Amino acid sequence: MPAWHLTEAIVPASFPTSAPFPMSLESHANRFICDLVAYEPGKPIEETARELGLKPEQIVKVASNENPLGPSPLAVKAIEKAAKDAHIYPDGGGYMLRQAIADKYALSMDHVVLGNGSNEIIELLCHTFLNRDAELIAAEHAFVVYKLMATLFGAKYIEVADPDFIHDLEGMADAITDNTRLVFIANPNNPTGTMVDQQSIDRFMERLPDHVVAVFDEAYHEFPDNPPDVLKYVREGRNVCVLRTFSKIHGLAALRIGYGLAPAHLAGLLQKARQPFNTNALAQAGALAALADEQHIQQTRRVNQQGLGYLCEALTQRGIEWVPSFANFLLIKCGHGDDVFKNMLKQGVIVRAMSGYKLPDWIRVSIGTPEENKRVLEVFDAVLADR
Repeated sequence: MPAWHLTEAIVPASFPTSAPFPMSLESHANRFICDLVAYEPGKPIEETARELGLKPEQIVKVASNENPLGPSPLAVKAIEKAAKDAHIYPDGGGYMLRQAIADKYALSMDHVVLGNGSNEIIELLCHTFLNRDAELIAAEHAFVVYKLMATLFGAKYIEVADPDFIHDLEGMADAITDNTRLVFIANPNNPTGTMVDQQSIDRFMERLPDHVVAVFDEAYHEFPDNPPDVLKYVREGRNVCVLRTFSKIHGLAALRIGYGLAPAHLAGLLQKARQPFNTNALAQAGALAALADEQHIQQTRRVNQQGLGYLCEALTQRGIEWVPSFANFLLIKCGHGDDVFKNMLKQGVIVRAMSGYKLPDWIRVSIGTPEENKRVLEVFDAVLADR
């Protein structure tokens, strides 16, 4: 827990010694902040290389569900061009990007809200609807940021069990009370990779009361072949917000650019909650170009499907349990996930331990290039053989 302890501060002679001096700055901070466990991102390549005495290109990072092919080539060109005007503030309303997104999904521009990553849309929703009397519902093994946000806004976090790692939408609907304001449904879900089907979603939406917003977090929407359609509820004007990102399929994670799709009455509230110029000009330009880069999108999907098939078959042959995934990563049961993570790290392969998701026997592995997938499997085998 971060804290600044001032117990050994040197007080100058001129400082009035009778003045009250706090023993800890933490004592003046909001209690829920002090008790919060901060989100831990995947270990950076450069830091790992320094620690191991290796070159960055010798490190295989498959911890953060990044695109192994890199960014959209069209986006890179657009970013280079936009960089020449970096001294000018970006379009605060994101007109061109919002219009392109709206056109892509047959919506109007007032249905689109841009965010500094789709994570910011999560925060805007919480700014808008959460307080100490409100409740947020999510699945047991869902993106940890939902719980972090609920805690930051003082709301009650309701966690619903997910048998076989699949969202139990009936159970989530049962958990709704008069105080519920947000229900988060990650589909496909991170970190499990599972996906709920259209019928389950439709039944859930039939039960959704008017005082609740259903948030469909679809960061991995482009990876499955036939994902459910939830945009129909946006077009119907229901209390639904759909989250999408340019970080995954488009390979623009470093730019932090995402968006929410919602009916105009809901999107308008989120627009009021966001900061001015919340998305930068380079991100807007790159995202606009990436949106039209169909070749990069399809190539990414092919590489991901082939990589998933390769790892799933190899793990099955070894008798290792894994969860069928509709995303660009695989949840693998290996036993003592923290130890497997640390020992693979020593050999220059960065995976993600899942103890923070209450899955201490599991690791999550992002799908890489064929060469990276082969290296991951080699190191994984070596680590398990040494136990």
